[in-house]
Amino acid sequence: MAALEIIGAPQSNFVRTARMACMEKGVPYTLTAARPHTPSVDAIHPFGKIPVMRHGDLTLCETKAICAYVDLAFDGPPLIPRDPVSAARTEQWISLVNTGFDLVFARQYLAAYFFSGLPDGAPDRAKIDAALPKMREMFGLLDTELGTRAYLAGDAYTLADAFLLPLIHYMRLMPESGEMLQASPHVGAWFERVTSRPSGKETEPPPMPGRN
Repeated sequence: MAALEIIGAPQSNFVRTARMACMEKGVPYTLTAARPHTPSVDAIHPFGKIPVMRHGDLTLCETKAICAYVDLAFDGPPLIPRDPVSAARTEQWISLVNTGFDLVFARQYLAAYFFSGLPDGAPDRAKIDAALPKMREMFGLLDTELGTRAYLAGDAYTLADAFLLPLIHYMRLMPESGEMLQASPHVGAWFERVTSRPSGKETEPPPMPGRN
């Protein structure tokens, strides 16, 4: 069967999650770099979002669906545990990351730095400052939760960790969020655990456009 292909920009947190899922399962894949709303992406995703996946005649969009396919179609350690309670806790944290943390960390805070829309491309300080109180709450929640267990959904690595890691990678690099991470020792220890895995090391993204 044809090799699995992940299509999307390597800087994207969701593209990185899909790549990490493949690596954790031991699934060979190729990464085809593509931005949102380009022809190869639009051919698969109705809204032009990344990543998308191609595997032989099968195409899929949406990161969670791609990861579910990788998890269920291939041998290897499960990305979502098979017992009901652990599976539900993993799904719970995936949802919290995607509907809460991503919204604030990426769509508000990081977007205000990298995609501000201001005429000179400068960071939008008003939007950055508006995001900081909620970010502090979220770092506090993560630090409390990760003080009780090694990984986000329990004592073993799951897909929830693969969704959170790319966000915390960028939080570490930015000034205000970097300070919050420094003040969150349990989040920092978790970050070291997950980035020491091959899937964390080998999918580290290149810099965002306009940054060294």
